[in-house]
Amino acid sequence: MPQIIPIRNLKNTAEISEMCHLTKEPIFVTKNGYGDMVIMSMEAYEEKIALLDMLLKIKKAENDAENNRVSDAFTSLKIIREKYNV
Repeated sequence: MPQIIPIRNLKNTAEISEMCHLTKEPIFVTKNGYGDMVIMSMEAYEEKIALLDMLLKIKKAENDAENNRVSDAFTSLKIIREKYNV
């Protein structure tokens, strides 16, 4: 379940840091009752960025397949062997 805290609680940085690391989830910060910021540990951030990168690569691969910008394994290996003289 997402953690939601008011902006005034940001004064206690050690407690918030601990919360970020324990939950491994983003903490949503509100200001005047509305969403304002999101805080997360570096580990959680890096995991989200890696996931996003992977999803973007999958989307590109799907797009390449839909537009026939692919080749079979034998053709790909032949191109690689010729390129690197293997």
